[in-house]
Amino acid sequence: MGASNDAPPPLVDQSVLDRLREELEEDEGYCKVFVGNFIECLPQRIGRLRLALTTGDLEGSVDAVLSLKTSSQMVGAERLAGLALDLEGEIRIEAHQADIAVVLPQLAAMYLRPIKQCSRQTMHRLQAQCSPGASR
Repeated sequence: MGASNDAPPPLVDQSVLDRLREELEEDEGYCKVFVGNFIECLPQRIGRLRLALTTGDLEGSVDAVLSLKTSSQMVGAERLAGLALDLEGEIRIEAHQADIAVVLPQLAAMYLRPIKQCSRQTMHRLQAQCSPGASR
């Protein structure tokens, strides 16, 4: 919130992946399983979010955006987590101020394209950072 510059957060915070590896006490196996599961489930998470937003489903939207945010944070996908956090904030504010059946589809129009673009970039970065021989 009080960032001194306008630089976006990194697509992937390598320190989160390093910490995860230490916690799992593995070398590179975590990338194949944990990060692989994140990558595999990401399109489904975004699809659930899209469906909930476009159909005006408040409970489903909150659940889907929290799932996206939390899973992104767990693998260090900082930029994607930030977009999900921003969307979550908008959902929570608008839920009390406007017609949810109108607002959620509007939020979908504003947020889904950047989230989808960021998710593609994030998947590519995670695959590169977790591939054998990748140093960063």
